[in-house]
Amino acid sequence: MNDRLNRIHASRSAAVKATLDYPVIDTDVHVNDYAPILEDYVQHYGGAKLVDSLRRALGSRFATKSNGRDWYAQTAEERQYHRTLRSPWWARVTRNTLDLATYTLPELLYERLAEQGADYSVLFPNDVLAPLAARDDTRQALHRAINHFHADQYRKYSDRLTPVAGIPLNTPQEGIEELEFAVKTLGLKVINIAGGVRRPIKAIAEKYPAEQFPDIAKHAHYIDFYGIDSEYDYDPFWAKVVELGVPVTTHYGSQGWTGRHSISNYMFNHIGHFADGSQAFAKALFFGGVTRRFPGLRVALLEGGADWGSHVYTHLVDRWEKRNRHEVQNYNPANADLDLLKDLFERYGADFIRGRDIDPSQLLRDSLGISALPHSREPQPDELDDFALAGIEKIEDIRDRWVNSFYFGSEADDRTVASAFNEKVHPLGAKINAIWSSDVGHWDVPDLTEPLAESWDLVEQGVLSEANFKAFVFGNPYRFYTEANPAFFAGTEVDRKLTSTSQARAA
Repeated sequence: MNDRLNRIHASRSAAVKATLDYPVIDTDVHVNDYAPILEDYVQHYGGAKLVDSLRRALGSRFATKSNGRDWYAQTAEERQYHRTLRSPWWARVTRNTLDLATYTLPELLYERLAEQGADYSVLFPNDVLAPLAARDDTRQALHRAINHFHADQYRKYSDRLTPVAGIPLNTPQEGIEELEFAVKTLGLKVINIAGGVRRPIKAIAEKYPAEQFPDIAKHAHYIDFYGIDSEYDYDPFWAKVVELGVPVTTHYGSQGWTGRHSISNYMFNHIGHFADGSQAFAKALFFGGVTRRFPGLRVALLEGGADWGSHVYTHLVDRWEKRNRHEVQNYNPANADLDLLKDLFERYGADFIRGRDIDPSQLLRDSLGISALPHSREPQPDELDDFALAGIEKIEDIRDRWVNSFYFGSEADDRTVASAFNEKVHPLGAKINAIWSSDVGHWDVPDLTEPLAESWDLVEQGVLSEANFKAFVFGNPYRFYTEANPAFFAGTEVDRKLTSTSQARAA
């Protein structure tokens, strides 16, 4: 007990928390699964085959491979020859042994929330999406087993901790089945999905079947982001999400994409990759009309910061103002005044014309720098309006379908979070929904007790106001979960503190 009190007393974050009259909600805590217990559980759930599938899936998380060997086993020449993606040597906290144990032992984590300064934490076990690397015949069963394990492991700590359910989305039906099991049977309240799924390019796959040409299949793919251009109609899945009142989260990265495929430098691949991956996913939902058709859908995009959410919102408006279905006519060759063009060339372009006869249509083509007009037919109206599926008629529609729908996980020491609260920059004076995401459990947080204090440092440095800090660590996270499910915090420490504060003010 004395040891615990001493740790709390020494915690900068506990000291900050003591000054606040509102709860602190941590939207992103990473925990480890103790392998022997997890494997025993999976063994009972699905037998040795499922355990083998788990081991293969976990083994593929960090060790990127080419020619049957991972990056660490290859020579520099082999990495260059195969263009093998550089992955990190180490990615988990180890020197801080107390924290290592904390992220592995639920009871210890529960006890140490006071040191962290959080009242409630949403947990992302590091293995929660590992089944996505499993074969098709075991992927769904492995997801179910791991979700069941996490639900059982954290159930008695549910007033302060809740684990996410990992949901596979290779098909909408697969996602719906696991979503319903996770929510209705296991009682889980938040889901984590990958922001996209790789699919073969059919024209190439038909010519080079994966069974015969595995190396070609490995590279000849595209990413389906479940929204625009998707191979499947994911609306039934999003409808089920809204029906069940489930907030959606993702940690979707882009390491390995073009421009993020260094064979020698992990930081080159890592910096900004969550923002890039999540941006593609979020834009697919926006431009595919998902946030229009499901205004109650709430999606949190974690670990990428909030500045990119600000950037995209602002540029959605900029571009819509220039290329909406009406303004895009400014670029229609048919709207050029050929007589005026000819007259201007005759008056000002003598050195260009040099006595040639002028055909106004040819003059237009030459002025555009093309030998012929670019298309063989007139466009259809829906081909001109990139905002058609999103249903954008006015700037307010962009705000409602971007700002209202998306929340952006920003880590404690990320100074760029200030951009989320810059009303002068954002159209209509909006604020971007930045949510506090400590990311404890990963290498960027070597000490569990520091993140809340690091965020308060931003207040003392003038980066955030106290009101923005409150929105960051409480107001925005609270809205994210309760807009999806008004009863999300019922029976939790957050509910208790809000009730206690309300009663104190009434008295």
